[in-house]
Amino acid sequence: MSRAVQGEWRNWAGNQRATPSQVVTPASVAELSAVIGAAARAGRRVKAIGSGHSFTGVGLTDGVQVNLARLSGLRALDSATGLVTVEAGLPLHRLNRLLEDAGLALSNLGDIDRQTVAGALSTGTHGTGRSLGGLATQVRALELVLADGSVVHCDANQDAELFSAARVGLGALGVVTAVTLATEPAFALHAAERPMSLTQVLGELDELVATNEHFEFYWFPHTDKTLTKRNNRLAAGEQPRPLGRRRAFLEDDVIGNGAFRLTCELGRAVPALVPRINQFAARFMGDREYSDASHRVFCSPRRVRFVEMEYAVPRAAVRDAIAGVQRVTEQPGMKVSFPIELRFAAPDDIPLSTASGRESAYLAVHMFAGQPYQRYFADVEAVMSGLDGRPHWGKMHNCDAATLRTRYPRFDEFLAVRKRADPAGVFSNDYTDRVLGPVDGGSN
Repeated sequence: MSRAVQGEWRNWAGNQRATPSQVVTPASVAELSAVIGAAARAGRRVKAIGSGHSFTGVGLTDGVQVNLARLSGLRALDSATGLVTVEAGLPLHRLNRLLEDAGLALSNLGDIDRQTVAGALSTGTHGTGRSLGGLATQVRALELVLADGSVVHCDANQDAELFSAARVGLGALGVVTAVTLATEPAFALHAAERPMSLTQVLGELDELVATNEHFEFYWFPHTDKTLTKRNNRLAAGEQPRPLGRRRAFLEDDVIGNGAFRLTCELGRAVPALVPRINQFAARFMGDREYSDASHRVFCSPRRVRFVEMEYAVPRAAVRDAIAGVQRVTEQPGMKVSFPIELRFAAPDDIPLSTASGRESAYLAVHMFAGQPYQRYFADVEAVMSGLDGRPHWGKMHNCDAATLRTRYPRFDEFLAVRKRADPAGVFSNDYTDRVLGPVDGGSN
């Protein structure tokens, strides 16, 4: 039986809150179908929620909130084909361990693994990779519960239009209940983390992206310092050399999270010190090599709370994007303690993917929890908007449907699928009304 509770819900960052009229935790797809069907008949809106790692209001509702924590099992795993089907509420870190035990792995991952599978897909979670797309490009089939309570299966051959759109669906098409993913035999990555000047990185950027399977870098504002990360597969027969447990704890937990939190708190208390703090912090972050199972290299612990905005721009515009953000950080009174993250991804064919139809560079800006971010984010957003930037669906932005239609060539294709799958707007909320436009005859 489903469990029903009430109360205020907050996301991981604490910047989004909701008080649903009802919270349900169904133990089966049949129970979920009944909940959605009843809500639709009563004219109530429904939103599924994952682990709360989105910074936007994509999962908020004052209607029925569906917690998928009890729909988090393994349905099928075929080592021969590499196809694995899991329920939507399974967190990525549990999926990664499950696949490792089976001798399998996902080809690409983002750098945080706390999200649920469905939550990560719905908001377009991506990693970095010169020839690889985000998590949604690894999806081969989906199961959803639609607004009328019906349960549907879709893939490239069966209801292909729904499948195409629902891979990055913002929760606007239905509640995803199961996902079939393509995996490959488990592999290890060699990680090389090196400090470099921003000047040198920009001068060698094309080569750095082209010669590494996965390249990204973190630029420390108010300095010319970066931390670069190069991840490449080990050669056949080469044995991984992971970090020792004590060293990993010291570098990732004590320095990467504990000491970094202290520098952020100092910068929040005394903003004038931020440029010097960043110079200091840049000297102690990184400069190491190791190799390990792919998911342990792709993903890192993130315990320092922050808010974030991220934009995808055409790959060719990345230097203009960096120059624009650099101008923003140099404005009087602007003090930014969090590094700025740059990643790269191949084009894909998903209508609302931020990499849809174009090779992309991702630029993410963060602000330590409790610090004012509005001016910084607004000025960065203006830079990205001038470069045909597409905001990450799970990270803060101010774009509306009229603007986004000009940046996504297949925007209306998605809306046509939405109109068919959810004609009354059962799965709508204030966020989807803003970014997709309201559904005619939407529920309340």
